[in-house]
Amino acid sequence: MTLYIDPPAWPGHGRMWSHLVSDVSYDELHAFAERLGVPRRAFERDHYDLPSHRYADAVAAGAVEVGSREVVRLLLASGLRRRKRNGAQARRT
Repeated sequence: MTLYIDPPAWPGHGRMWSHLVSDVSYDELHAFAERLGVPRRAFERDHYDLPSHRYADAVAAGAVEVGSREVVRLLLASGLRRRKRNGAQARRT
C-alpha cells in the first residue's frame, strides 16, 4: 500500500494545503485517511485535502512525498483521476 502527498502549496481558507492520493484505489485512500483521523468531508473527487499542519502526520504514517505534478501523473496513470465537471465539484465516496 502506497499513498502519496504533495507539499502544502495550495492556499485556501487562510492556510496551505496538500493533496493525499492513492495510485491503487479509493478504498485504500479512505482507509489511510481514516487511520489518520481525517474526516471524509476532506475528500474531493480523487484526493484528500490535508492542511499543512497534518503533512508530517501523513508522512510519518507512510505517505510518500512527491511533487504536485507527480500527484497528477500518478492519478492519471492509475485511472483514478476525476476532473471537475462544469465548474461543479462532484464528490465520490
